[in-house]
Amino acid sequence: MAGNYKVSSSPHVHTDATVQSIMRDVIIALIPSAVVGGLMFGWYASVVIGAAIVSAVLAEWIFNLLAKKPNTVGDLSAAVTGLLLALNMPPQIPIWMVCVGSAFAIIIVKQLFGGLGKNFVNPALAARCFMLIAWTGAMTTFREPLVDAVASATPLAIMKDGAQGTLPSLLQCFAGFKAGTIGEVSGIAILAGFAYLLIRRVIKPTIPVVYVASFAVLTFFFGKEAMNVEYLAYQVLTGGLLLGAVFMATDYTTTPTTPKGMVIFAIGCGVLTFLIRRFGGYPEGVSFSILLMNVAAPLIENYTVPKSFGNRGGAVKR
Repeated sequence: MAGNYKVSSSPHVHTDATVQSIMRDVIIALIPSAVVGGLMFGWYASVVIGAAIVSAVLAEWIFNLLAKKPNTVGDLSAAVTGLLLALNMPPQIPIWMVCVGSAFAIIIVKQLFGGLGKNFVNPALAARCFMLIAWTGAMTTFREPLVDAVASATPLAIMKDGAQGTLPSLLQCFAGFKAGTIGEVSGIAILAGFAYLLIRRVIKPTIPVVYVASFAVLTFFFGKEAMNVEYLAYQVLTGGLLLGAVFMATDYTTTPTTPKGMVIFAIGCGVLTFLIRRFGGYPEGVSFSILLMNVAAPLIENYTVPKSFGNRGGAVKR
């Protein structure tokens, strides 16, 4: 041969995507939900969003400074955590609670486990559950959009417990005219963000689609009002199902990466969400379901790793 060829080590396929670019895309995808939440619930909801983002970024900066670690604020992951937490908050939540929640998400759930990529559960969801336990009253008090009235029942609470209130129409639920957290109220806004993430190839449709589909099947056949299409539509369009399926259940760090693992993870989320909503004492179940499946994600991935070429003994344990 005329010359020798040099082959570099794998990987041979590269991408221009970085942590910062991925997080920037997630922020862009969340903007419709944040904007609709601000329009529906007023200036205070926008303040909640801003406070959550600023406190999350500040918590990461201070922790890195005190721990003498490289400053990672620029990768935008802390900003994404703060934004996701804010969109999971009631619109009238006290600002100091939001700041504590953001600090908990960044310091306790993320940084103490080694930082980005090493946390075993979603920081925003973990912080939301912490706040739900610590300040149950504040975290379960909602109000109607476009009005100043407080203590309005969410559609899920009305359907589950017969709480006082009138169910909005399905069109109102889809558009965002209903009580709920800042970012969960508008199905249109969430789906717009979902479409953007798919176009940008930030996420795959597997987990969101399988999650919602498995929940829908169980609810249709075994829900409180079985075989009722309208009831099923309310269950899908209200609460945090769409927001959780698109933006939290698809977190790179806390979900499986294998194709089979994604399907198992998503089905598990759907089953747990159905069980909590149907038989639990709390009308919502998305946050707890995703967190529980986050814990199971390493085990799922371990048993769904494809067989190595020539390996007859099954998946390689990791």
